[in-house]
Amino acid sequence: MRSTPRPGAVSSTVRRGLVAAAVLALGSTAAVATATSASAAVSCKVTYSASEWQGGMSVNLTIQNLGDAINGWTLAFTFPNSSQKVTQGWSGNWSQSGSNVTVTAMDWNKSMPTGSSTNIGFNGTWSGSNPTPTDFKINGVSCNGTPQSPSPSPSPSVSPSASPSASPSASPSVSPSASPSPRVSPSISPSPSPSPSTSPPPPGTHVDNPYSGATGYVNPDWSASAASEPGGSRVANMSTAVWLDRIAAISSGSAGNNSMGLRDHLDEAVRQDAANGSTPLTIQVVIYDLPNRDCSALASNGELKIAQNGLARYKSEYIDVIADIMSDSKYSNLRIVTIIEPDSLPNLITNVSSFQACQEAQSSGAYVQGVQYALNKLHAIKNVYTYVDAAHHAWLGWDNNFQPMVNLFYQVASGTTAGVNSIDGFIVNTANFGATVEPYFTINTSVNGQSVRQSHWVDWNWYVDEQSFAIALRNALVAKGFPNTLGMLIDTSRNGWGGSARPTGPSTSTNVDTFVNESRVDRRIHAGNWCNQSGAGLGERPRANPATGLDAYVWIKPPGESDGSSSAIDNDEGKGFDRMCDPTYGGNSLNGNNPSGALANAPVSGHWFSAQFQQLMQNAYPPLS
Repeated sequence: MRSTPRPGAVSSTVRRGLVAAAVLALGSTAAVATATSASAAVSCKVTYSASEWQGGMSVNLTIQNLGDAINGWTLAFTFPNSSQKVTQGWSGNWSQSGSNVTVTAMDWNKSMPTGSSTNIGFNGTWSGSNPTPTDFKINGVSCNGTPQSPSPSPSPSVSPSASPSASPSASPSVSPSASPSPRVSPSISPSPSPSPSTSPPPPGTHVDNPYSGATGYVNPDWSASAASEPGGSRVANMSTAVWLDRIAAISSGSAGNNSMGLRDHLDEAVRQDAANGSTPLTIQVVIYDLPNRDCSALASNGELKIAQNGLARYKSEYIDVIADIMSDSKYSNLRIVTIIEPDSLPNLITNVSSFQACQEAQSSGAYVQGVQYALNKLHAIKNVYTYVDAAHHAWLGWDNNFQPMVNLFYQVASGTTAGVNSIDGFIVNTANFGATVEPYFTINTSVNGQSVRQSHWVDWNWYVDEQSFAIALRNALVAKGFPNTLGMLIDTSRNGWGGSARPTGPSTSTNVDTFVNESRVDRRIHAGNWCNQSGAGLGERPRANPATGLDAYVWIKPPGESDGSSSAIDNDEGKGFDRMCDPTYGGNSLNGNNPSGALANAPVSGHWFSAQFQQLMQNAYPPLS
């Protein structure tokens, strides 16, 4: 039933071939000066924000139009160091001659109304030094960033009004080290600072953030299981997701104690919504039945196979049925959030070379076509929101995984009817254990002259926690061409890592491995371990707007539902036995040949696991009252 996140199938040897320098954020704003041409008053500002490592850089630029509307733009600037080179650009046509760089607009972002912005970016190389350019020009005119009033009257040479911009939004230039708010709520809470003068949108309106100002749906199946446990009443009213992990789950529930079908849940959501008065209600539904599902795992393999007409069945027997139910007018006031296919697309980046089922998913196009079909069907329903699974930092946080994943997401979205607008956001850490924020060190921390990236735990990754990864991924996706309304979710259902083993401050060790191991709140043996992890605790409670760029912390994996059985158990749910769920297993190359760290006596995935639930409550962070 659950997702089974994996680290990227990239050997430590390959990772250690990467450059050993910490990320250096070079946020700077280059204001460009104001001038007036015969046709329009050009005024603009360019924000140049770079992350660099030794010899390399990834840069996002935001162009803000502060003057008259522009229909077609060219950006020009000069690198201060002749060694600085653009190697790959996006959201524009990039060219370089010597130190001079020119970018022309694409069709979709060439029109910029007054006050609008657009985002572009590039990857590049440098040697010696990497100074920030300062001589930005738009259409040959330098600007100082001072807003200009539109021209009072158009001259005869003024062209007709610019067509509406296809992508007028801008990236907020978020810091990757944003800290979560300590506020805890028993359900999805409203935005921390809603405007008192703004009326709530009419029910059924497709809003930017479906969690903001909404109450979360309480799943009666999960709530009953939680409440039956000693102490479980403390969390039994939390909002958790409904998993549709096979065709039968649409009508009769997913597994174990889950007996309610999709209509049952939506009917109950309508009842809960009515009891809330004018407050909207958000219900989360996991779409999880692609053919060759979880192609690098065994514990959560699915019922459909590509070689057995699985894609056609996925479309007609699964997605079509779900979309037909969700489009029923009696559910139109609900905010229905769909979590699209955990573990599918990330497997195409990291695990094709190692697993035959993944090779088949790639060569047949089943994963890409299946996700595109789901997006087309679900996005067409006004009150349905689509969030695509984006794995986690310990899977995609390396250079050779991160940008290829961004490119694949863009390719998939571009192939849908609505293009990039078919996706409302992405979710990280689904059913996984990575810490939301590591409080005692960041990727920029050095120990005795060594970057924490050199530690065995971080292993040259560019991220140490989920929040920094989620924000960086969002920024990269927006720079690639996704709208600035894109939101991120983090599954915090089992990543609290509280209890007596949780560090209370940074280590004082001068050895980088010892420092990281004594400072990290994530107490797993290896960041690649994913099944029923011993020592885990409930994480941040579900709430909206926890940080800029994040739509919500959510509990997608219902706490207390097993990730997979500790030994082989016959079942009719299409779920096999994965040794990573066996506490006696010594590991494999994907987890550095470390012990699995799994709890003993676990049932089949999706079935209730009392011992796990008790441990999650005991080690909750923030602690349960």
